[in-house]
Amino acid sequence: MLSGLMMEYPLTLNAIIEHASRMTPRKTIKTKLPDGRWHEYSYAEFHLRVRRLGNALAQLGVEPGDRVATFAWNNYQHLELYFGIPCAGAVIHTLNIRLSPDQLKYIIDHAEDKIIFVDGTLLPLIEPIADQLSTVRHFVLFNATAEQAGNLPNALRYEELMAAASDDYNWRCADENMALGLCYTSGTTGLPKGVLYSHRSMMLHTLGVLQAAALGPTEADVVLPVVPQFHAMAWGLPYAAAWVGASIVMPGPHLQPPPLADMIESERVTIAAGVPTIWNGLYHELRKNPRDISSITQLVVGGSAMPRGLIEAYERDFGVNVVQAWGMTEMSPIGSVAKLQSRHQSLDAAGRWDIKAKQGYFVPGVDARIVDDEGVELPWDGETMGELQVRGYWVARQYFKRAADVEHFTSDGWFRTGDVVTIDRDGYMTITDRTKDLVKSGGEWISSVDLENALISHPDVLEAAVIAVADERWGERPLAIVVPLAGEPDPEALNGYLLERFPKFWLPDRYVIVDEIPKTGVGKMDKKVLRQWRADGKLDPPSPGPFPQNEGRVGN
Repeated sequence: MLSGLMMEYPLTLNAIIEHASRMTPRKTIKTKLPDGRWHEYSYAEFHLRVRRLGNALAQLGVEPGDRVATFAWNNYQHLELYFGIPCAGAVIHTLNIRLSPDQLKYIIDHAEDKIIFVDGTLLPLIEPIADQLSTVRHFVLFNATAEQAGNLPNALRYEELMAAASDDYNWRCADENMALGLCYTSGTTGLPKGVLYSHRSMMLHTLGVLQAAALGPTEADVVLPVVPQFHAMAWGLPYAAAWVGASIVMPGPHLQPPPLADMIESERVTIAAGVPTIWNGLYHELRKNPRDISSITQLVVGGSAMPRGLIEAYERDFGVNVVQAWGMTEMSPIGSVAKLQSRHQSLDAAGRWDIKAKQGYFVPGVDARIVDDEGVELPWDGETMGELQVRGYWVARQYFKRAADVEHFTSDGWFRTGDVVTIDRDGYMTITDRTKDLVKSGGEWISSVDLENALISHPDVLEAAVIAVADERWGERPLAIVVPLAGEPDPEALNGYLLERFPKFWLPDRYVIVDEIPKTGVGKMDKKVLRQWRADGKLDPPSPGPFPQNEGRVGN
């Protein structure tokens, strides 16, 4: 074999921040602070702050490979941690602020986090477990007072650490195969699984996002990542925007439709990314209180599918280009993008909306196939349904602290997504179902199995099944079907019982009381029958539960 004679230049994250500070030093990063004021600084200043952070981490005893967690909104401090922790050779572990205390404790313990950086506005969510975490040495707070810091053990303040640190720092991420980030994703059993990204995988993923065939941001763009930084690394947008020097606008905790509309108008945002529930709320806000959002060139949707009607409404009413993207935490996450191609220009508006309502074509860097229950590959004809399997430069090969398993990874090296899809002859994918029974509400997974097990443990419940039902605002919501031991259990009491175990947004909006839950031939609950009952109207229209999901609130 004749080898090429090219440089072995490592794919490590420091290359992004160095490029940004040299090529676009005056471009800005703006954050909407908790009190409503703006914080703004340049990439040159950001670069020096990240170097200071590297020294601060060293002073705290952080070594290469250590896991360092974040518990924060999208803001400039979190962006500094996105770069500073991996460039110090450590692993950034982004904690989902919407998890229950028990879920957070499990994930923190499993990851063996050494330090947790906490946004002061979120202190009430971390305080209940702060003294139960055996591996955490320090909590570091920002957007917090000295008095608030006293509520956590071994608490330090971020800006005090930064002020004491030098910006003369040598990066500690020389090997592209070093771990960079850790994100957890839930399975049907409710046990979270860790996905451990490397510098190489994330750098290649960033190049993937930068492709014109994907999202393709440039230096001219103003990027608003509404998608949380704890959702699969904010879909890679912070890294992609920094590498090309795009301006970044961070919304902080201001995720309600009015402030988002104001941000898009005032900052002339060109690329905004979030889940469908965010854009559904924004649409209705704009109809009620119009703003100028004509600067938007891509309204990126992910987490779950945006209804075709909402895509049509955005483009018809506001002239906004909606771009659906599909991916998974295990894929870093980008997998496919529903952009129109040249052959679609002759289609009428309805035809174009049909294309954009699909999950799209697979971006270069991701391979895909669909298979039947026996693992036989199926055709791409737009009609044949099968399980989607993927592989690629930024796809996980196994989970953190778990041996490779056939449930999630095939023997020939493909990741089993659990989605049932069709793929047409042009390579456009449509997700038709899921092999698992998770409910995806507002871009967040809800485990039907965990809810069922908890309900069955209630003294008034004999059996319980939870299925997903379509919801115009949230995409899906959980519907609970309950067989009582006697009488009719009170929905408010059942949700109060569940609220002791799960975040509020997990709670079923509705309950239906039945005499018996249908079973399969092996005695398992037959959810296919329940879904058909729902479609046929055999389940009486249920009444709303007491805890509907509420956008923009912590701990829903």
